[in-house]
Amino acid sequence: MVNTRAPEQAQELTAALEALGAEVRQLPMVSFAPPENSTDLDAALQRFLEFDWVIFTSQNAVRFVFRRGCELKSRRSTQPARPLIAAVGRATAQAARNLDIRVDYVAENQSGEALAAELGGRVAGKKVFLPRSDRADHRMPAALRAAGADVLEVEAYRTTAPESVDSGVLESIKGAGVNAVVFASPSAFDNFRAAMTADQVVDLSKRVQFAAIGPTTAGAIREAGARVAIEADEFSVAGLAEAMAKYYGNSPSIVRHS
Repeated sequence: MVNTRAPEQAQELTAALEALGAEVRQLPMVSFAPPENSTDLDAALQRFLEFDWVIFTSQNAVRFVFRRGCELKSRRSTQPARPLIAAVGRATAQAARNLDIRVDYVAENQSGEALAAELGGRVAGKKVFLPRSDRADHRMPAALRAAGADVLEVEAYRTTAPESVDSGVLESIKGAGVNAVVFASPSAFDNFRAAMTADQVVDLSKRVQFAAIGPTTAGAIREAGARVAIEADEFSVAGLAEAMAKYYGNSPSIVRHS
C-alpha cells in the first residue's frame, strides 16, 4: 500500500493503515511552501484583531499562519477573545490546539462548504479571515459571502510538486506490485498523474485500488477517467482507514504486497 501524503502529514495515515495490518510505502506527491509574496498575508496578520472570525480549512493553513505570525512577532502570549476560530475537521482543530490556539467551532461535516453552512447567521455581517492554499477553489468563500460574511481570502501557503519522486516505488506501482495507492488531495493525484501518461493512470486504476480521502479527491480522480475503488464517507484519516477496512474486510490481500 502506498501513501502519497507529504512527509509532514504522512505519519497519521501510515499509522492508521499499519493498524489494519498493511505494509505501507511512502511516495510523497505533494509539498508545501510559503507564498512567493507574503504581503497580503502579512497585512492580514497585522490587522488580526479586526476580524470577527478566522477559519482554518487545513492543518497547513494553521501551520503556515502560525509560522508567519511568529516571524512577524505578531503572535501574543495570550489569545484575545476575538477573533473566534473555526476549523474544518478534528485534525485541523487539533493542529491549532497543539500550537495553543483556541478553537471555538469545529465543523460537524468536514468540508469547507459544510462549515460555511453550519456557521450560517453567525458570520452574517462579520469580517472573516480565510487563509488558504494557492490551489483552493472558490466554493467556500462564495458560500461564506452568500451567508453575508465580509471575507478576506489570503494565500497562506503554496501546494507544489515534490522535488523528487522515488522511482523504485513508482515502478512498483506501475507494475501493480502494490494493492492500493492512497490519495488525500486532488493535488497529490494530479502530481502522481504527471509522473506517468494519462493512459497509464487509467489502466493502472483497473489493476490497483485507488483510494480517496473524500469526494473532492475522488472527483478529481474520476474526472481523469480513472477508477476510484475506495472512497471515505468522512473526510478524515479515520474515515479513510474505516473505508479501507470495510473494502478489504478480513482479506489478507491488504498486506499481500508492500
